[in-house]
Amino acid sequence: MSDLAYPRPQMQRSNWLSLNGEWNFCFDHEQKFRIPSQVHDWSAKIQVPYAPECSRSGINDTGFHRACWYEREFDYPLPESGRVLLHFGAVDYIAQVWVNGMLVMKHMGGHTPFYADITSALSTSRRQKVTVLAEDDPEDLEKPRGKQDWKEEPHSIWYYRTTGIWQTVWIENVPDTYINHIRWSPHLERWEIGCEVFFSGPILPDMKVKVIMSRGDQLLVEDNYRVLGDEMHRRIALSDPGIEDFRNDLLWTPERPTLIDVTLRLMQGDEVLDEIYSYSAMRSVKVHRDRFLLNGRPYQLRMVLDQGYWPDTLMTPPSDDALRKDVDLVKAMGFNGVRKHQKIEDPRYLYWADRQGLLVWEEMPSAYRFTTRSIKRLMREWMEAIERDYSHPCIITWVPFNESWGVPDLNATQAHRDAVHAFFHLTKTMDPTRPVIGNDGWESSATDIIGIHDYDGNPVTLRERYGAQVKPEEMFDRRRPGGRMLTLDGYPHRGQPIILTEFGGIAYVKPGDPLYQEAWGYNRRDDIREFEKQVLSLIEVACTIGMFCGFCYTQFCDTFQEANGLLYADRTPKLPLERIAKSVNVYPFDTHFV
Repeated sequence: MSDLAYPRPQMQRSNWLSLNGEWNFCFDHEQKFRIPSQVHDWSAKIQVPYAPECSRSGINDTGFHRACWYEREFDYPLPESGRVLLHFGAVDYIAQVWVNGMLVMKHMGGHTPFYADITSALSTSRRQKVTVLAEDDPEDLEKPRGKQDWKEEPHSIWYYRTTGIWQTVWIENVPDTYINHIRWSPHLERWEIGCEVFFSGPILPDMKVKVIMSRGDQLLVEDNYRVLGDEMHRRIALSDPGIEDFRNDLLWTPERPTLIDVTLRLMQGDEVLDEIYSYSAMRSVKVHRDRFLLNGRPYQLRMVLDQGYWPDTLMTPPSDDALRKDVDLVKAMGFNGVRKHQKIEDPRYLYWADRQGLLVWEEMPSAYRFTTRSIKRLMREWMEAIERDYSHPCIITWVPFNESWGVPDLNATQAHRDAVHAFFHLTKTMDPTRPVIGNDGWESSATDIIGIHDYDGNPVTLRERYGAQVKPEEMFDRRRPGGRMLTLDGYPHRGQPIILTEFGGIAYVKPGDPLYQEAWGYNRRDDIREFEKQVLSLIEVACTIGMFCGFCYTQFCDTFQEANGLLYADRTPKLPLERIAKSVNVYPFDTHFV
């Protein structure tokens, strides 16, 4: 990732240093080293933040790796005042971090950030050393691993593993008392934005937070709020323009992604202690009866499933520009959203989705065994993911489970059902502002939306199965392809919106491509004209079925052997983008009041 791309876009400071780049590296397959001084062979070099399994890292070893070590030296002075924080965007799976030989943190969870105050570990000589141990058992099916294969070679819909550091590492200076977290909650019904600010360090007398909100050159808010404890909760009222057309100008939608820029200053008297740049948006999402609502109006979701992998860098984006390009490509194909599948995506992707206008479903990477330990691990990491991404306006739905992965006996085992219910209600408790799908695809129970996965490749069959002649109660009584029921016994359809959340999956590989023989898809076409006809026909049918208030086509781009993308793995289109966009919007909907 570019050093110019601030890794935490909704809470930016000016004084920071990226530690991406070349680090010393060592595999520890036998896990015989426990402290940095035991590691002596640092002859290998790795490019952080790329995982050792990918070619961009310089290691390019896709085998099984239970543990690996990282180390680098860098110049950083011990500050005369304030604190120094060391941040990791994500390390898969268990990370221990030492600074100058002092253990400063330990974190479990491969997809969420963590940091430590390293001030007391810094050397007065300016020369600092950071060492990281990453442990990641490749055969452990009780941890959240998403699409990372437990077999040595990728098969079917699973891909190469990601071990160790795979998102940006950086350092920043903060004052002794500083802002450590913020949350934004828009409230359209009152034309307010909820502002929650959390502080670290001693709470000083006469402290206040100055909030400045603007839209371009237009100042919206400039207020001061007294700090009375280690948290501040305020409802910030915006001037209500009254006339609906003016209100719409400030609302965030994919068609008009208006962001509100925010500067937060933590002050004592007239002295600025800490300054943060952030942003928010006026946007609401909810379900009402059988419709999905954006800003209080029915809105059809036209999404594409996105795995978030690149050929040379795996789960790590090759650059910030690559993330923006992915967002722009999705929009150029006519889609208004993505379902980020089995991956907690890099915050920089969410930034570009916020800024360019793209809806995002966030989904927890699955574990593949049901045990007490796997549920504890999932819950801890899911809570961290929600906390990290709560304030992004692009996120409109949370999905803790997919296709009963990790809870395989929902029909027969009450504990598996209870797990889905627990995650559903926990998510609603942490974020009451967004819909939650307890288990996407089939076997629904606790859910705000019924998600259906159906990979029948015949557009005529798809229309017969879900068209206007089909009554919902009849559909829910039938088994779907694959033998799964849409809802569990005792949890009938209660009128929730129905979305075709996976369909399509048509594979196409150019003849002569090295992947031609092993390419995988739910259906396959070897002629590009037949591929185009089937793909566009399926999309047009999904777009015109009145039962659905949205759909999600599989998938955005080819991902290793899974060759059912609309784009090749390098993001080259298989079909002209305008033809895809025409099918995606074959039945246009009115967005004037959205």
